[in-house]
Amino acid sequence: MQILFIDVKKIHRFALAASLMALAFLSACASTSSTLYQWQRYQENVNAYFKTQGQDAQTQTLSMQEDLEKIRANGGAVPPGYFAHMGLLYGKQGQVELFVKHLEAEKKEFPESAAFVDFLLRNVKKTNSKNKSKG
Repeated sequence: MQILFIDVKKIHRFALAASLMALAFLSACASTSSTLYQWQRYQENVNAYFKTQGQDAQTQTLSMQEDLEKIRANGGAVPPGYFAHMGLLYGKQGQVELFVKHLEAEKKEFPESAAFVDFLLRNVKKTNSKNKSKG
């Protein structure tokens, strides 16, 4: 009859080595959590806009402008709808030129928005021409 002797130190070393290899493997598989777009406070501003029915558009515009500068300074990508929302805020303040400028920027950055942006721009031009003919 043969008796097997188990060397506990070898088992501990093996378990330690296996654990380290598993940790190294999992670390290599983990990816950094970077997003395609830099959202900054965009979602907070959209939420605030709808909760307050568009009040305080100037403060929201300034906040979004600051965030846009941060995004550009970091070389990040502006998320879809960002320029359009800024345009909406400028429109609420009566700054039609900035409204149009930001909608055009949205269309340039995200061509898939062209149909909707063109629809908005046509309506703004109609409204402006009606207002000019009345005044």
